[in-house]
Amino acid sequence: MSKTVLNSANAPAAIGPYSQAISGTGSITFVSGQLPIDPATGAFAGDTIQVQTKQSLENIKAILEAGGLSLSDVVKTTVLLSDIANFGPMNEVYAQYFTADCPARAAFQVAALPKNALVEIEAVAIH
Repeated sequence: MSKTVLNSANAPAAIGPYSQAISGTGSITFVSGQLPIDPATGAFAGDTIQVQTKQSLENIKAILEAGGLSLSDVVKTTVLLSDIANFGPMNEVYAQYFTADCPARAAFQVAALPKNALVEIEAVAIH
């Protein structure tokens, strides 16, 4: 199996032992969980679930584009929330990014997210 690491300067650099995304033989791309970090500032894009969800999805979009993919290639996402009460507002923003043939998805409340984020989203794409 061969794999290619995808990196985009338009998304935050990895802050641990992982890649922004890996594209492997078989045309599957795994995008690591994206925190709502604005790559231009290195800080969270904002402090609301809506703004943070938008930034996490923009980061995924930028990483996919680095590999010649788009959000329409996403087949699965996992959404981690610090508070499940934020599911509704998160979902409203999410629905603006996935409008047709939406990917499979799981959403969970977790005890905490890195840097006290409100949301983290990972994705799997095919091409």
